[in-house]
Amino acid sequence: MATEFSAKSAFLLGILLNLAFKTKAGSIVIYWGQDGREGTLTSTCASRKYGIVNIAFLSIFGNGKKPQINLAGHCDPSSNGCQKVSNDIRNCQNQGVKVMLSIGGGTSGYTLTSDAEARGVAEYLWNNFLGGRSNSRPLGDAILDGIDFDIEGGELHYVALATRLSELSRGGRKVYLTAAPQCPFPDDWLDGALATGLFDYVYIQFYNNRPCEYNTNNPKKFKDSWNQWTSSVPAQKFFVGLPASQQAAGSGYVGANILKSQVLPFVKGSSKYGGVMLWNKYHDDRNGYSSQIRDSV
Repeated sequence: MATEFSAKSAFLLGILLNLAFKTKAGSIVIYWGQDGREGTLTSTCASRKYGIVNIAFLSIFGNGKKPQINLAGHCDPSSNGCQKVSNDIRNCQNQGVKVMLSIGGGTSGYTLTSDAEARGVAEYLWNNFLGGRSNSRPLGDAILDGIDFDIEGGELHYVALATRLSELSRGGRKVYLTAAPQCPFPDDWLDGALATGLFDYVYIQFYNNRPCEYNTNNPKKFKDSWNQWTSSVPAQKFFVGLPASQQAAGSGYVGANILKSQVLPFVKGSSKYGGVMLWNKYHDDRNGYSSQIRDSV
């Protein structure tokens, strides 16, 4: 009797553990737009590898400048050549993939000089990429799912930008706010904005930052950083941000097998685990990283 009970208990426990593991299934976020060789947005979503695609980047805004999007070799926004992306955006959304616009990036073309200017940029984003109206929407009439803050320089005032975007979306279609801070905590530019509780997802950049990157010989600093972010910032979900190949960043690449055997088992211990963010689509194509990890994410 005891043996039979133990066997049944072990069987049930196995089922429960399996279900618990499955509930921690995450998604892969990819940045698209900075290399014309990475294929179209439609083909990116049709691969069914990604749950969110961030269009990168709106790299010029603030300081009195007219906001400008830069999609590298994909299209020329100055001649309205990027409006053709509108159909691609809808194709992605029809497949259940969220499509966001990422603002900022690793350039010096953006800054916000005041809260008033930040609110003005928010209204520009709303009217030209989200639920507002404009005669000059750079990506056509498709309505994006939200805005990603990839801020790596400039002045502050991002609290005002996030707050105004949230205000504009009230009572209408959900506008997601996401951020991609670097892993040292707190972030130099987004600390105040992230503290507002307005952000849905946070993609922590565990690359180009050796003090908190994953190191197989000394994983403690990575783990401490992950724990601090997930316990301190009031966001819904957190993602491990990684380069999709060794060539995609100066440091921080984690091999797929190490990610699956060492990193993911740890980060999935958090109730706020959301998945993995990869920079970027071109490098993912070359390395096949997302294909190697997606069943484990």
